[in-house]
Amino acid sequence: MQPSSDQRAREEITAAHRAFLEAMNEGDTEALDAMLDDGFTLTHMTGYVQPKTEWLSQMRDGRFVYHAIDEKNTALDIEGDTVRLVTRTVTDATVYGTRANWRLQLTTDYARTGNTWAMIRTVATTW
Repeated sequence: MQPSSDQRAREEITAAHRAFLEAMNEGDTEALDAMLDDGFTLTHMTGYVQPKTEWLSQMRDGRFVYHAIDEKNTALDIEGDTVRLVTRTVTDATVYGTRANWRLQLTTDYARTGNTWAMIRTVATTW
């Protein structure tokens, strides 16, 4: 029996999400660059909306260093060719020189482009 399109989307998004967290944890800005849409933005818990290129540049410069990301729970909402993934993590990171364990809720929007899912935006808040 073939999986439903929603089940297939759920598996693809879950794999993309785990690859995203792993690339962050590894500081792999090349992998992140490849998986994020060119117009991707990261909205920080301060409300600052940071373009993809700026965030990746700051990661390369050591302003954002992710030491460990402990995923607590994740939920997906699939509507056709769009998906919203919400995950709660405890993220051990050094941000602008301050290291802390950040309780982050990451809300990520994906859109299907051809045969792949593109990460469009992530909004980080605390929980």
